[in-house]
Amino acid sequence: MLRIGCHLSSSKGFLAMAKTAESIGATTFQFFTRNPRGGAVKEWLPEDVAAMLEYFEKAGIAKPLAHAPYTLNACAKEERTREFALETFADDLKRLEMIPGVMYNFHPGSHVGQGAEEGIRLIADTLNKTLWQEMHTTVLLETMAGKGSEVGRSFEELRAILDRVELSDKMGVCLDTCHVWDGGYDIVEHLDDVLGEFDRIIGLERLHAVHLNDSMNPCGAHKDRHEKIGQGHIGTEAFRKIVTHPMLKNLPFYLETPNETDGYRAEIALLRGMEE
Repeated sequence: MLRIGCHLSSSKGFLAMAKTAESIGATTFQFFTRNPRGGAVKEWLPEDVAAMLEYFEKAGIAKPLAHAPYTLNACAKEERTREFALETFADDLKRLEMIPGVMYNFHPGSHVGQGAEEGIRLIADTLNKTLWQEMHTTVLLETMAGKGSEVGRSFEELRAILDRVELSDKMGVCLDTCHVWDGGYDIVEHLDDVLGEFDRIIGLERLHAVHLNDSMNPCGAHKDRHEKIGQGHIGTEAFRKIVTHPMLKNLPFYLETPNETDGYRAEIALLRGMEE
C-alpha cells in the first residue's frame, strides 16, 4: 500500500500529529522541528514522543519526516547565519535521536553571490561538523527549484555536496516534484529519463523520500510555487505515473500542497485510488 502523508503542525504535540495522520488516511507525515520562519523550538517531552511511537504501531504509521526551518542557511554569506545553521542542525539531530526511523530534510541553502562551489563547500562543512557515526537519523538534501542563488538546483550540485560529506552513508535525497519541475526536469513527458539521470548522477539508492506538489509554473520557471495535486502544470496523470512508478512506489510520499486537513484527506484518497 502507498505510504503517504502530509505536513502537519507539531504545535499540539507528537501524539496529536499521529492521531491526525490516521484520521485523514495517512500512513506517514512530515513536521517542522521548530518555528519554520525563526529559531524558536518547543520542548519535546519524552512521554509525548513515547506515546506517539506506541500509536504508530496501532495505526501503521512509519517513516516520519522532520523538516528543518526555512531560516537554516548553511552557506549564507553572513557568519552568524551560518553559525545559526550549525547550532540548529546539531540541536535538531540530537533531539531526533528520540524518534527511531526518522529522516531529517533540509533545503541546502542560498550562496548569496558567493558562487555555487563555495556554497557547496560550506554546506558540506556544516554536515561534517554535525553528523556522527552512531546517529540513527538519515539526513536528506532536498532538490530545489533554482530561484535566486539556491544551491541544489541540479542533481550535479546535490552530488557535489554528497561527495564532500565524510559520513555519506548518513545522507540521502528528498525529491520535490514541484522543485524539480520548476528546476527544468520534465517529469510529465520524460519521467523515466529524469529518474535515469538521477540514478546516473546521484544513485536511486540515495532517494529516500518524495515531496508531492503540483506547480503553479511551467517547467523550468525556477520560481517554486506549490499547487494542489492536479490543479497545476504537472497535472493528475503525471502524479499517477509518479506514485505507481516501479522506482518510486515503495518510497514514502509527503504532500506539501496549499491545503488544510480536509484538503489533504481528499488528496490522499485521490492518490491511493491511483494504485488500483
